[in-house]
Amino acid sequence: MTVASLPASAAETPIRLRLRRPRHPFATAIMLAVAALVAMPVAGLIAIAADGDADIWGHLLAYVLAPAFVDTALLLAGVAVVTVLTGVGTAWLVTAFEFPGRNALLWLLPLPLAIPTYIVAYVYVDLLDAWGPVQVLLRGVTGWTSPAQYWFPSVRSLGGAILLMGFVLYPYVHLAARAMFQTQNAALVEIARTMGARPWRVARDVTLPLARPAIVAGLTLVLLEALNDIGLCEYLGVRTLTMSIFTTWLNRGSLPGAAQIALMLLLLVAALIGIERHARRSRRYATGDASPPPARTRLTGGGAFLAATACLLPVALGFLVPLAYLVEQAVSRTLLFGLDRDLVRHAATTVVLAALATLATLVLGLALVSATRLLRRPYAQVCLSVAGLGYAIPGTVLALGLLSPLIAIDQTFDRLVSALTGSGVGLLLAGTGAAVVIAYVVRFLAIVIGLANAAFGRISTDLDDAARSAGARPGTVVLSIHAPLARAALAGAALLVFVDCLKELPATLLLRPLNVETLSTYLYQFATRGSFEDGAVAALLIVLAGILPVIHIVKLADAPHRLGKTADDGAGRHRAP
Repeated sequence: MTVASLPASAAETPIRLRLRRPRHPFATAIMLAVAALVAMPVAGLIAIAADGDADIWGHLLAYVLAPAFVDTALLLAGVAVVTVLTGVGTAWLVTAFEFPGRNALLWLLPLPLAIPTYIVAYVYVDLLDAWGPVQVLLRGVTGWTSPAQYWFPSVRSLGGAILLMGFVLYPYVHLAARAMFQTQNAALVEIARTMGARPWRVARDVTLPLARPAIVAGLTLVLLEALNDIGLCEYLGVRTLTMSIFTTWLNRGSLPGAAQIALMLLLLVAALIGIERHARRSRRYATGDASPPPARTRLTGGGAFLAATACLLPVALGFLVPLAYLVEQAVSRTLLFGLDRDLVRHAATTVVLAALATLATLVLGLALVSATRLLRRPYAQVCLSVAGLGYAIPGTVLALGLLSPLIAIDQTFDRLVSALTGSGVGLLLAGTGAAVVIAYVVRFLAIVIGLANAAFGRISTDLDDAARSAGARPGTVVLSIHAPLARAALAGAALLVFVDCLKELPATLLLRPLNVETLSTYLYQFATRGSFEDGAVAALLIVLAGILPVIHIVKLADAPHRLGKTADDGAGRHRAP
């Protein structure tokens, strides 16, 4: 039948609109399965909480939730203030001004991200406690013989938790703010300068308003990390909602009560994400595109000293001091007692679990992003969004939510095998290393999705069409075209996921098998016994591993601006009045 013989309406319709899109059932199944995997902990929480007695909720509301909510709100507010002031302030200084040491500080300022918050807490308690080196030196200089003779601020307090957490997490805000400051339209800044505006006025009226959505996004990551923390808060005695889940589950033996608190925490997480997305809604950024960033003002004398000091102080408190202490303790302990043989075994366990989780996360993330690109349907984007929400689930909540589904899967499989063979297989997921790997995958899948999605967005769909017209199957297109072109982004994602798995404490602590330790839980055991220094080698290994992804993040942040570097270096510098 020719086109001319078709009905008029059909003949007038473009042929490509009459062709039905391929359904790709395998790609659809992958998307639905991965989205269900991430949603599984939330469903498990709801099921556990529904089994609880109503009397438990009344008790929790009266005696647990009220103080925990107050401490959580104060902690988040304090950390927000510290991280915004430190992150935005340092980003503005290194972007707007030229001063001695600036180039080194560009690399040093993000490095506190390499140190987990719980390690920083362990270090500063050792340093600042009554019998730590700082107070011992203070008593030696003043002649005091007892801590009762003077007042010294306690690091084991809410204020101590706010400061320590703030000086570790501020790089999230710093990197987000610095990226926006560097890409803002230089003409806007130059116009303000020619009209006589001083640097602080330019920052207040031009630079900060344009960067506000990015700053809010960085702050949201900070607050999510603060909510996920358990090691620092437990060690410093801060009763947060996350700590309440931990104590209600393990100390009070109430799994439904812990699940009910966890649901409250998830509502708080959802509120934070909603606020962040509202702040970015309908925002447009003024960027300089290919033009170099605004020329920096050269500082001299006292101004240069103050700028360098303001940038060096958070680096010293959040990275240099803890690193120096860990190196000293690790070297001295190893020389005195030798290397703990158990540490080698625990390090191997950590690497195996992290490697398996990284591999699984890469495979699932790549498959999900590829399936979304292949289908191009609304429900594909919904599945992609759901799969990326795992990072927002605190580790303690994730561990609690995974218990019920994993046990149900184990029981179902055990009954099936028993019916077929006459003997069961026991637990295959719950209570094994598989549960830890699943928790890592759910929590860190968002990292791979984000980087892979960004990399795939730069690959022309014409390549896909050309390959398919040549007869290539979707899997061949992904492996032969997409994966090689996105190799750098996938390698960076693998590095980030691997190190995050090394550092993850809450989920590992609650899901690991009996008598199995990772570096983080091995260190946690020493800290709970009051002998953190005995685990200094494990802490140092975690920190050294964490430096690599931070360097990678800095390279990614600077990549868009390298082309304009030559022009920027040749531009005239404005000398401060």
